[in-house]
Amino acid sequence: MPVSNISADPGAEKLSGTPSRERILLSAKHLFARNGYENTSTVAIAREAGTSESQLMKHFGSKQGLLAAILDRGWAGIIVRVQALPNGTTNERRLLAMLEAIVVELENDQELKELMTLEAKRVRKDGRDVLMSRGYRQFAELFDALLSEMRSQEQLRPDLNLEAVRAGLIGMIESLLRDQVVAQRSDLRAGYTFDDLRRLLEAMVPALSEAPAGLKFAKG
Repeated sequence: MPVSNISADPGAEKLSGTPSRERILLSAKHLFARNGYENTSTVAIAREAGTSESQLMKHFGSKQGLLAAILDRGWAGIIVRVQALPNGTTNERRLLAMLEAIVVELENDQELKELMTLEAKRVRKDGRDVLMSRGYRQFAELFDALLSEMRSQEQLRPDLNLEAVRAGLIGMIESLLRDQVVAQRSDLRAGYTFDDLRRLLEAMVPALSEAPAGLKFAKG
């Protein structure tokens, strides 16, 4: 997906020579990140893409379908990074790499970072449903498969719920990245780097295989 050299700025040429579906995707990502999903109309997206609203609907069906396509593309890039790991990579290193892949992909695309952290799982005005993109589901399935393999090889504590592990680790990454986005718009302090995130992960992942310490949550 080598699209980083294409500009979606309103004053630029209308992505000359680029298929309309690609123009719509890039323009929507730009406008959603800049103005927010709710504040961006399909008319504005079509105008920036240099095409018609009917073409947008033809390709994506709705504004929500367009957002899902953008998120799917982002998760596809993350999965490609995971699949590129060399054979023989240990399960613990693979788990770390899956989490790092999220960070790297979003650090390389700030507009995608804003959408994934601020817009991906919000409840919309038009209903109670939360958008869960196909790409995220695929990534979650890969994550769950790895955790199951680690459990079968006794590389994870037997008392841990695997769905809780997946939700906790991915949710932690999303929260850390979200705070960075929010900090750019507020006085929230989030002055940590990719290396800081990596060190945090390297400290946490091995703990998943360690025996419980004496400290436990109080019941009731």
